[in-house]
Amino acid sequence: MTRDRPLVSVVIPTIGRPDWVVRAARSALAQTVRAIEVIVVVDGPHEPTTRALRQIEDDGLRIVELLQWVGLGGARNAGVATARGRWVALLDDDDEWLPRKLEIQLHTAQQSARTFPIVSCRFIDRRPHGEAVLPSRFPEKDEAVSEYLFCLRRLVGGEGVVLPSTVLAARDLLARVPFRFAQFAHEGSDWLLRALCQEGVGIEFVPTPEPLAIRHAGTLSTRMSNTTDWRTSLAWAEDNAHLLTRRAHASFILKPASLEARRARDGRAFWRLLWESFRRGRPTGTGILVHVLIWLVPERARFRIATLAGALMRRPVPGSRSLRRS
Repeated sequence: MTRDRPLVSVVIPTIGRPDWVVRAARSALAQTVRAIEVIVVVDGPHEPTTRALRQIEDDGLRIVELLQWVGLGGARNAGVATARGRWVALLDDDDEWLPRKLEIQLHTAQQSARTFPIVSCRFIDRRPHGEAVLPSRFPEKDEAVSEYLFCLRRLVGGEGVVLPSTVLAARDLLARVPFRFAQFAHEGSDWLLRALCQEGVGIEFVPTPEPLAIRHAGTLSTRMSNTTDWRTSLAWAEDNAHLLTRRAHASFILKPASLEARRARDGRAFWRLLWESFRRGRPTGTGILVHVLIWLVPERARFRIATLAGALMRRPVPGSRSLRRS
């Protein structure tokens, strides 16, 4: 298939998962926007992946093979470096897009008053035991992004989510603010918070209530969000306290870091994290209760409760909004 000159470059990092990356690449190539290129960055030589990708007959697909492993962030940076489009859209190899994802996001970007809008959208969070549409709400006008990402207003969760596979941003912004971690569960949030420090940058959500992507969560043991390295997360929060409000700092410790410690079955972390949340931040009652529930209620049960509550509480999505960082 012949493609127009790319307006959007899709960057898909992958390593050792040929079946999933082919699915991701095909979903990108099937977009209603034709002026795209799909750059699959193979993070270290892996002939089965390269061979599977070469079966796709579309000249919009480009394969970049790295000579050695550089990690998720490094692979994304390599893709951005070779991108030719004005816009870059990120897609993880185990996720996929619905056909109008880029079309709708580009319209939102073009309507933005920001010089460098970062556009996100809702997605289907698909797991072996069910699925939900996330995020369950969009940010309020003056809500700090760090608090939107990490502070819960209700116990069921699913609120502040900016999935990397939903991000559309200017190539120049991604080149100016590269990803900086090779193995870190919150690499996407780290990039987003640092990018929002740049002049003229804001995050916006498309106004449509429909999900535009699918995250296949909980099906792969190697997915970054399934990490159990809670100490790395705790250290990141301390080193990057300037990117977080005190409420966000405490909430990050009490939920993401707590989830990782729970998966690691490190019972000693329960009191350590609770203490750190008071020492370094300003915890809320909801945050403390979530921390307790993480350790008392199995993850599958929490997800089912969140799915049901989200379906009951979901309301029409408000118009796209820009956010500040602090």
